[in-house]
Amino acid sequence: MIFHTASVWKKISGLDLSLEQAFAPGLQLAQKVPLLPARDISLLSPKIHPPKKGLSYKEGQARLLHDLANIELQAMELGLRTLFEFPDAPFAFREELAGIVRSESEHLTLCLRGIEALGFRWGDWPIHCLLWQATSSEDSLLDRILIVHRYLEGSGLDAGDTLLRRLDSVLESPLQPIVQRIFLDEVGHVEFGSRWYRDICRIENLDSSEDFSVRMKKIRHQLPKRIEPIARGPRLKAGFTISEIEYLENLRAEMRKH
Repeated sequence: MIFHTASVWKKISGLDLSLEQAFAPGLQLAQKVPLLPARDISLLSPKIHPPKKGLSYKEGQARLLHDLANIELQAMELGLRTLFEFPDAPFAFREELAGIVRSESEHLTLCLRGIEALGFRWGDWPIHCLLWQATSSEDSLLDRILIVHRYLEGSGLDAGDTLLRRLDSVLESPLQPIVQRIFLDEVGHVEFGSRWYRDICRIENLDSSEDFSVRMKKIRHQLPKRIEPIARGPRLKAGFTISEIEYLENLRAEMRKH
């Protein structure tokens, strides 16, 4: 299982085998998910990461791709974690999630190659595991969908919307096509979460419009702080309702105060 493999490239090459294991009857629960997945580069709190250069510098562009690679790596592993920890989830959900895990792997590969094209390497800067740490073995399936696909990946839509506007001034860089590809795909990943959140609420006889705020209050202590504006257009396209967006906007406003 790739959680225990440190090399980022070996994680990518070993993904198919890990996905096979996730769908092997009786094998999922026998696989122990670690407190933190293995890494081959320095893992530090973002508070002590070195300062970043602007996007007018190749180093700044490579650093951005490095940060994105770290996010895509955690997204890949989080999807796999859900497959291992929820073997009884609807098969259609698990099958679709496996496709998303492969998509995250493709995004990770694009970022790693983009870093190299700019003359830098994976490991030139430290990384964090805040996304992984937002999840817990105590999560229910609805918790996990809300945390990973609606909060973490949804926040990626907000950040991506802002980033794409910043990239208008960056010329002749591998950055733009990579960010555009990731942003386009992530809308679908978040829509997956929105759709299955409502489907599983129905299966569990819950009203998703009421459950959203109740569940967010329960899990918010696990979530990393986000302060960028909510991107309403991409969020609506990805299946968020106006009331859900307004709830998140109020939550962001609270986060900015603290």
